[in-house]
Amino acid sequence: MGLRGYKLVKRREHKGATSFLVKTAEDKKELIWCLPTQGTVGVQFINQLRKAMKDADVERAIIITGGRYTQAAKTHSRRRGIELIPRIFPSFNIYEHVLVPKHEIATSEERAKLLSEYRVQPFQLPRLKASDPAVKAIGAKPGDIVKVTRDSPSAGKYVSYRYVVEG
Repeated sequence: MGLRGYKLVKRREHKGATSFLVKTAEDKKELIWCLPTQGTVGVQFINQLRKAMKDADVERAIIITGGRYTQAAKTHSRRRGIELIPRIFPSFNIYEHVLVPKHEIATSEERAKLLSEYRVQPFQLPRLKASDPAVKAIGAKPGDIVKVTRDSPSAGKYVSYRYVVEG
């Protein structure tokens, strides 16, 4: 199911929303709520989703809406493990564009090998903001290391690593 490698476990229709319970590549569960309305999502809705997360026994969730998010909702969601997909987020696969290189979250083995081989700390790597559309598309969060693979006329493939920071 898309770039993040989700596998659909269960789909439910709610009053004014659709929820999807999915499994990630690491075999963890996430809850996705899609709201077709153009209204504003506030703290009350974040609290409702948090209750649904407890009922479904999941630690992370995503809200996708055509509306807006209040500042308080953004703050509360960050603390509660809820990702907010903004209404301006592209509704197409950005990786199909010729100028967008392949991005993927480095595995823990790749991460350990990279840091020991170059004798660096993660914060010493070039940075990539968490608000970057490519980062949001793959589901990376601050603290992750992203592997960026570009086509190169001279080298064939060029791999670089970026440290994801808040922003």
